[in-house]
Amino acid sequence: MTLRELQSLVKEGEHATLEFKKKVAHPEKIIREIVAFANTRGGNLLIGVGDDGGLSGLRFPEEEAWELNKAIINNCKPKIRYQQETIPLSANKWVLRYYISESPQKPHFVLEDQPLPPGTPPQKKKNTPMRKRTYVRVADRSIQASREMREILRRRQKPKDIGFQWSEKEQKLMQYLQDNPFITLKDYAKVADIPLSLASRTLIRLVLANVLDIQPAEGGDRYTLKPLEEASPYHL
Repeated sequence: MTLRELQSLVKEGEHATLEFKKKVAHPEKIIREIVAFANTRGGNLLIGVGDDGGLSGLRFPEEEAWELNKAIINNCKPKIRYQQETIPLSANKWVLRYYISESPQKPHFVLEDQPLPPGTPPQKKKNTPMRKRTYVRVADRSIQASREMREILRRRQKPKDIGFQWSEKEQKLMQYLQDNPFITLKDYAKVADIPLSLASRTLIRLVLANVLDIQPAEGGDRYTLKPLEEASPYHL
């Protein structure tokens, strides 16, 4: 990528497929963006660019790349493929570009340290298993994926016909969505008067059957009706 192309890209500002980082200060957090890109539509991560789009650059891009690449290898599972490029800004400043394509091996996750209570003995910290977290890209942010989103990502990699029978719980869902733009898992469980676990399985199945869309959100995923021209025949 040329400097002119870089400047043109930066002018777009951060969005669903573009993220800026000034430097690799916390690689364990930056890899969340990489995982989110792989789990969603792919994207470009530019290091040496401020949140405001300022091209601050990096003086030692090789050291920054070494730190980030180590975190990608050790803490991103399954393995994520990416393209790395160093773009010169001047004689002593560079920008690192990472291009991550949408992955055929979703969901990818990040291995993160478990939060422990203050005063935990060092030996116990060493023996604490790491937790797995999955991230997806929503607008210009990378957010933690819900259990439902993780399951949908996993099952979409091996698509197959999803069959189901319309029952009272599906009818109540459709009635609600005729009058409201979206529904959440908790709202659906309440409206249909069913356990959260059953509401979860039903929503997952309807998304996979191409009846509903899922819109990931930190406050609870939103489920909407698919447009009629895109919906499964089961919806018609």
